[in-house]
Amino acid sequence: MDALRVEGLYKRYGATTAVNGVDLVVPEGEIFGILGPNGSGKTTTVECAYGLRAADAGRIRVFGADPQSDPDRVGRLVGTQLQDSALPDRITVGEAVHLFAAVAGGPVDEARVLVKWGLTGKRRAKFGSLSGGQRQRLFVALALLGRPRLVFLDEMTTGLDPGARREVWRLVEEIRREGTTVVLVTHFMDEAERLCDRVAVIVNGRVRAVGTPAGLVGQYGGGLRVRFTAPLDLDRAKLAVLPGATSVDRHGEVCEVRGHGALVTALGHQLTIDGHGDVELHVHPASLEDAYVAIVGAATEVR
Repeated sequence: MDALRVEGLYKRYGATTAVNGVDLVVPEGEIFGILGPNGSGKTTTVECAYGLRAADAGRIRVFGADPQSDPDRVGRLVGTQLQDSALPDRITVGEAVHLFAAVAGGPVDEARVLVKWGLTGKRRAKFGSLSGGQRQRLFVALALLGRPRLVFLDEMTTGLDPGARREVWRLVEEIRREGTTVVLVTHFMDEAERLCDRVAVIVNGRVRAVGTPAGLVGQYGGGLRVRFTAPLDLDRAKLAVLPGATSVDRHGEVCEVRGHGALVTALGHQLTIDGHGDVELHVHPASLEDAYVAIVGAATEVR
């Protein structure tokens, strides 16, 4: 069964169309990422999917249930950590966990939750005194208290240091292994590459691309980039016709050759023939960030 199905979703705020015909399908058991620039409609799409906002048009189903006509059922199936989540400043971490556990619909080992999310030492700390990273960990922990079948995580690692981010990633992978489907909204390309089975890129309220991170990199990433300090007598014309080369650019002392396949071998061979075998090549494989920039750029040009 699909955990989430969104068909022809539209949402407007006055004269502004925030979501413009979004279609998404998230199978049960998947970690599905939603990427896009600020203001692209990512959070609005998630809020409509959860039932927090009513769509102007379109069809949404969460495990077959309509978030608007059957909010109680959807509420039992879904957990959320939204971008604008907040708690009263004076509530303590332990009180927040206890409160959410009381409505979770099943037994919750509150002490284990605090240990799991690195919050034991903050049990008596008031929410208003927490750092941004501590608040993020608390919100994610609260979203997962009821062991939901589907959880929406919106910018879950914003404000976390690199070590804490990786620990949250490990915990997200763990909850997926336990059977929870995850819809992850993020700006971090490394996060999407590490966690997501598939991602959708939304720009100006429309889905511009959907696929696995590797698939999008292969389709839109532009291939390899090889950079090196260019000798004064470098013949760029020779490099431009090498097997696999697609472009050659020089920026001051640095030359960048883009391409794919046998490019690196051919480039090294040509430089050696030309007497530059001691040149150090810096190879940069295409990344999800490269693909994302290309997708967003193309969508912006045709807006």
